[in-house]
Amino acid sequence: MATPQENLLDWLRDAHAMEQQAEKMLKAQSERLEHYPVLKARIEQHIQETLDQQTLINECLTRLGGSSSTLKDLGGKLMAFGQAVGGSLMSDEVIKGAMAGYVFENMEVATYTVLIAAAQVAGDAQTQEACEKILPQEIAMAEWLLEHLPQLTQAFMERSADPDKEAKK
Repeated sequence: MATPQENLLDWLRDAHAMEQQAEKMLKAQSERLEHYPVLKARIEQHIQETLDQQTLINECLTRLGGSSSTLKDLGGKLMAFGQAVGGSLMSDEVIKGAMAGYVFENMEVATYTVLIAAAQVAGDAQTQEACEKILPQEIAMAEWLLEHLPQLTQAFMERSADPDKEAKK
């Protein structure tokens, strides 16, 4: 059995690991993108948001007397590394990366929705406020990806059909 505060702290550790994974995934994706400048620019913007989110989560963890979980952080980074390596081997890397990004952003949306509710139950207005600041950024990124998937797909297919152009990244 765990108190609301214990659950909140554990889920904040999960969020910290998730943001570590997001940073690594986004940076790997951005570094490889060459032919999709609009996507690259949006990813670069979200990298900065992710770094700011990490700061907010760290502040919550510290204020609650906790710290991040090295094991969870390492697990997240290893998963991101695996995704980056796996994606780089695919001929449609940019499309698979955008799809994976959309799924990941929705997981982040769910995570911060849970954290807001948990912070309310735990009576932690500061954590609630931090997560309420993060949530719209994650929703915006997910919506942006969903909105741009059709034109990204079209651009990929046009590049892919041209023997003189690289399409994958």
